[in-house]
Amino acid sequence: MTPRAHGVLLTVAYDGSRFSGFARQPTARTIAGELDGAVRAVAPEASLVRGASRTDAGVHERGQRVAFDVERALPTRAWVHCLNRELPAEIVVRRAAGVEPGFEPRFSARQKTYRYVILESVVRSPFWDARAWRLGERLNHELMREAAVPLVGEHDFRAFRAAEDQRENTVRRLFRIEVRTASSDDGELTEIFVEGSGFLHRMVRIIVGSLVDVGIGRLKAGALATALADKNRVTLGRTAPPDGLCLDSMELADEGQDAWP
Repeated sequence: MTPRAHGVLLTVAYDGSRFSGFARQPTARTIAGELDGAVRAVAPEASLVRGASRTDAGVHERGQRVAFDVERALPTRAWVHCLNRELPAEIVVRRAAGVEPGFEPRFSARQKTYRYVILESVVRSPFWDARAWRLGERLNHELMREAAVPLVGEHDFRAFRAAEDQRENTVRRLFRIEVRTASSDDGELTEIFVEGSGFLHRMVRIIVGSLVDVGIGRLKAGALATALADKNRVTLGRTAPPDGLCLDSMELADEGQDAWP
């Protein structure tokens, strides 16, 4: 009798600063590669993991969703504890749930929220290295908020993607772009939240880099709206570095059953 397959859905958090992104690569250390190894250490017959989002090298996540199929039936609590014993310190399984075998998280994602952190300081901070983009210039936050307004809603974001992203469908819906500020002992912190139904490759980093260029006076506030209309990348600003970017949360159409914790 053929063993019955089980689907497992994980919520995973990681510090991506020492990894070459999420997607597995034969000659580089990746998040998917580490998760594959941990899952197969517990259940050698398990499938490779399937992620909901492919983050670039240096990008962090608090709510990545990862699914795999396995013949071994374990309580969801056991999956959390067993996998965390096998994973390196930079990666942690925060939650496990049961799903149907073959479940694809990337097709179930309804909403993603990215958070980008900028440290406005003339000196570096050991507490924000690899966690924030440090700028020695002060930002005009009101101009940044003004520049972001036209991007909210459903638009063709063809101009806001990396050159290697050649997908035909470049229409995406953004629900929110919020610029927040706070003070810390290390300097002024600016957080940019970008929430949407889906994103093109490096879309968030291009939005953030362009908003920063508006904030320091390198671009006019209307430049992002112009790029949206013209679909031309050259009218936008720089691509923000990966360090300050974190996939903060994700909402799936199916969150699974018997979740723990």
